[in-house]
Amino acid sequence: MLCKPKMSGRELDFIKPALAEDWAVPMGPDVNEFERELERLTGCADKRVVALSSGTAALHLALIACGVGPGDEVIVQSMTFCASTNPVAYLGAIPVFVDSERETWNMDPDLLEEAIKDRMAKTGRKPKAIIPVALYGMPYQIERIMEIADRYGIPVIEDAAEGFCSRYDGKLLGTFGRFGALSFNGNKMITTSGGGALICPDEATAQKIKWYATQARESYPYYQHEAVGYNYRLSNISACIGRAQLTVLDEHLEHHKRMQRLYCELLNGVEGFTMHSAPTLLPPHGGYDSNYWLCTAIIDPEARVKGEDEAYSSVISGAVGGAAGVTHTAASATTDCQPNNNVEAMRVWLDKANIEARPLWKPMHRQPVFRNSPAIINGVSEQLFHTGICLPAGPYVTDDDVRYIVDCIKAGFC
Repeated sequence: MLCKPKMSGRELDFIKPALAEDWAVPMGPDVNEFERELERLTGCADKRVVALSSGTAALHLALIACGVGPGDEVIVQSMTFCASTNPVAYLGAIPVFVDSERETWNMDPDLLEEAIKDRMAKTGRKPKAIIPVALYGMPYQIERIMEIADRYGIPVIEDAAEGFCSRYDGKLLGTFGRFGALSFNGNKMITTSGGGALICPDEATAQKIKWYATQARESYPYYQHEAVGYNYRLSNISACIGRAQLTVLDEHLEHHKRMQRLYCELLNGVEGFTMHSAPTLLPPHGGYDSNYWLCTAIIDPEARVKGEDEAYSSVISGAVGGAAGVTHTAASATTDCQPNNNVEAMRVWLDKANIEARPLWKPMHRQPVFRNSPAIINGVSEQLFHTGICLPAGPYVTDDDVRYIVDCIKAGFC
């Protein structure tokens, strides 16, 4: 797998006491302690963290807290996984997609401001929230995004699901905006098996998020509900796993960064194949510190790869996406927006060598389900999708694995 989870070896040390005390429910001392440990990690004295069942749940509740409802508009980075956008649709709101800038592949601040002006002119209302995404762990241009958002009075919900412990100018992603969503899914930097968290601006807001996450139950001796709530709290057993995983967080971060350095070193000078790396900021800024959750690259459209003449020749009928995938056979082998033939040929070539590689996220504004949503685009995300590929980088990937992968990539070119 691209990023298979790796246990720390201490999980049972945390789980056994919890089981002995019958703390196996969506509450308990380990949930509380996991939240406190995450709060200390943020380095922000006023921030509070609520542990939840997923990063998607975190985004959903953050949108509710920002007052998003039916018919409202929310600006979302187009180049992202669908979980960044689906919670907007859950609420009957309308995503407004903003394209990428070339350096980080994340939300283009110039287009962000253009989108705000465009929607205000066309609807007479400001968007209710802005969701930038740390694509593959890469920090976004958060200083400019926050300056624009503050000028228009629009809250920012950072989707740092892929960017856990990535930093901009030395500060943790997820701590700049009003809210920050984290993910501890099985393929992330650390895992709770499945889970996430929401970084909140203060204690009062965190308590309101917890209330929504526990079915919005009122303080009566019976079940009284005056708002629609959700079953979104993290279980105590999952929190135990998360606490154990935090003990190896630094090790995981260094591993991913080492994989990136090794890919860059070994692929340097390989014609037609370019690794994507963090841009450099001039002093006094601390720069873009990516966790390199996945290592990504661009294949030149002119490069020839073995087997590209047979690319997309048959419909994929098996499960897609590793252990979390499902089988849903597509109606055809191709769509009107897909990676170039040489990217698909390289994916197939590596797959035959038992190497899992994947295309980049398909931009949301090109997804059929969001075909009618407004979009402010510049073509960057589509170009990246046509030419980009993700390479294995998880904790089980070794230096020798990277050397093998690189050798296979080189052998795949004609």
